Amino acid sequence: MSKLCALVVSLFAILAVSVPPARAQTQAWPQQPVRFILPFGPGAGADIGVRLIQDRLQARWGKPVVIENRPGGDSMIAIQAVLSANDDHTFLWGPSGSFIVHPYQYKKLPYDPADLVPVARFSSTILGVGVPASMNIATLAEFVKRARAEAGKFNSAAVPGITDLAFDYFAHNAKITTTKVPYKDIVQAVNDLAEDRLQVYSASYAILRPQREAGRITVLAQMGRERAPSLLDIPTGIEAGFPELDMDGNVGLFGSRALSLRLRRRRVAAEQRSSPPRSSVSAPRSPPSPRLSASSRRDNGRVLRHLNN
Repeated sequence: MSKLCALVVSLFAILAVSVPPARAQTQAWPQQPVRFILPFGPGAGADIGVRLIQDRLQARWGKPVVIENRPGGDSMIAIQAVLSANDDHTFLWGPSGSFIVHPYQYKKLPYDPADLVPVARFSSTILGVGVPASMNIATLAEFVKRARAEAGKFNSAAVPGITDLAFDYFAHNAKITTTKVPYKDIVQAVNDLAEDRLQVYSASYAILRPQREAGRITVLAQMGRERAPSLLDIPTGIEAGFPELDMDGNVGLFGSRALSLRLRRRRVAAEQRSSPPRSSVSAPRSPPSPRLSASSRRDNGRVLRHLNN
């Protein structure tokens, strides 16, 4: 993780040196505190990741880095805070999956997705599916069998966005029905899972980990095509027989259009020359496309078509 943090800090340093020399004195960046707004509460994977590099960025930039947790509203509260600020010192920090599904979920949005632009990638969050340890369930197949036998009796929750969409796709294909419990701060749902008030919860492993280590929940599967090196004892959804749970969550920094195109292009060029190692908290992947890729659009559309049938 220390190598990954160093790499990310070096990438962000480009923001401070990408001003043309002739104009550097008047446009030195940053000129004021830098704000990172998160769509989740403390303890989420994205929250842990940004706090790992907060001190290093402050030392590099010579300005405070302020982390603001603004959960709720299906990530729209945080997104609108960034876009309303409309400056090059306010950023959204979090998984792209928390908002790239919005155009597929809502007929009308309070913001224009095109106004949210990528700045820097940090990692891909490890996502997992957990159940209370008290249920004595060891596999996804066992959970599905029991959920079918007790149709409609299980409560569920999932991190809003692509994680929630993936779980719905899994539940749809597995022919199980659960009652969704809404949360303003989805991080808090893990406590209800541990107390058996929820019977299944899909979230980042960073959220699930403390209760798993305490022996109060069981993580049945991790999403993604491969097991994370630090979680070799947890099968993937594909290995468990449920390929619908093949989902990654790229975490990074996003800004408004107030951020210059020149600055963003220099960040992308630098990242493409780098190849960060995998970590125990999250798994870095290849840089995401500045726009939702055609394959991602097809995948999201395919999932939603299945859910609507």
